[in-house]
Amino acid sequence: MSSNYLAVRPDWLALGNEEILEPDLPIIDAHHHFYDKPDWVYMEDEYLADVRSGHRVLATVYMQARTRYYDHGPVDLRVVGETSYVAQQAEALSKTGIQVAAGIVGHADLRAGAEVRKVLEAHIDAGRGRFRGIRHLTTWDSDATLVNPLSAAPAELMRDASYREGVAQLSPLSLSYDAWLFFHQLPELHDLAARFPDTPMIVNHCGGIVRIGSYATRRDEVHAIWRRNMQALAELPNVYVKLGGLGMRINGFGFEKADAPPTSQVLAETWRPWMEGCIEMFGANRCMFESNFPVDKGSYPYATAWNAFKRLTANGSPEERKQLFSETVRRVYRLP
Repeated sequence: MSSNYLAVRPDWLALGNEEILEPDLPIIDAHHHFYDKPDWVYMEDEYLADVRSGHRVLATVYMQARTRYYDHGPVDLRVVGETSYVAQQAEALSKTGIQVAAGIVGHADLRAGAEVRKVLEAHIDAGRGRFRGIRHLTTWDSDATLVNPLSAAPAELMRDASYREGVAQLSPLSLSYDAWLFFHQLPELHDLAARFPDTPMIVNHCGGIVRIGSYATRRDEVHAIWRRNMQALAELPNVYVKLGGLGMRINGFGFEKADAPPTSQVLAETWRPWMEGCIEMFGANRCMFESNFPVDKGSYPYATAWNAFKRLTANGSPEERKQLFSETVRRVYRLP
């Protein structure tokens, strides 16, 4: 497994079994992947096993992961293979009673400018009514060790004219834009979101928190910069936030270093400054919980993560919790 990801250790994860809290609370998982890599397979069966671990997950949004691209045809259209595959599997999985991949977000090279429209239309056709948007990663840092080389982006990509011309193609097709970037890049996203106010823009993983490498000794500074940048983004009504994705290597919480997985109490208290901050700034109707599985599976079990989300929101009103666990994602991704 790539050093950019934390290893998934089933025996270690098995030490973290918990009683399921509020098992009847409806959930839509706003962000997960399928992986079919030489050293890491996590496809439909593996995801279903996690989803069925006790919580009431009704539906999910699938996020691009470079899985099952076409190996033939025009190079720019090969990415559509992922949407085609996931849409086919989603129809089969609907028989389980869980609407896996009710919404699909794919990849397209937005640097192609207006030419990307043919790729977007191909995604829509392949998605069988499920295709909802695009994610073209923009993660960049001067410390190259922080970035997955498979998705490394040049600096200032969101300000590139061709990239913006590509983003301009989304709204006319009723597509959204998912943003995976680092906390210090959030001002670039602010400029992009202000430029395209009719395009829903969804910030992944609480806004790209980095607490390793050159940031390991600057954690208070990271939080201050992150909060200032997120507060500015919150002023734009077309920006939404996914709460999750804090089990990754770059977050530097070190959950994977303990003898057993963290409890949901530990996760809730660790995440509170970040996730409660997002909810305070954006409001529950612009925030949604995500598993980010299997990426976060190196740090904790699926069921524990959702227990932690429930603990975090225990003092929220029923309506606020409804927004966070199901309704924001349903509305933003236009799910049935």
